[in-house]
Amino acid sequence: MDFSSLVLIERDKETNDIIRELGSYEIADGAEYITKLYYDGDYINLFFDTKNDVEEWEYSAIFDLFDISEFQESGFEVIDIDDEYNPTWLIKFEFDENYIVIKEKLCMICELIKRNLEKVFVEIKGKKEEYA
Repeated sequence: MDFSSLVLIERDKETNDIIRELGSYEIADGAEYITKLYYDGDYINLFFDTKNDVEEWEYSAIFDLFDISEFQESGFEVIDIDDEYNPTWLIKFEFDENYIVIKEKLCMICELIKRNLEKVFVEIKGKKEEYA
């Protein structure tokens, strides 16, 4: 599925009810990995995963080899979510009223996601024995 934009909604922190739409952002590559995007009143929460189902050994290998340092160096908090079927991460960052600021952050995150996931999928090839 091709994605052309991401919609940022505000959700109530207590009830998870949708409060309002905050913006729609045109995004190029990488958005296809994003599974959830919302603002909780404190931070923007962006969840992403591998997009496709992975085998059990791949799950461990991907979490082991996925490098979050580029995200952190760019000012994003990254949290491993290990209770999902596929490797999943949460990126948290501050909301800004300026549309351009959020769009640039989302574009940067999408590029980082795509680059790092593609890299880790290459790195795990041939490592089934190591992680099985």
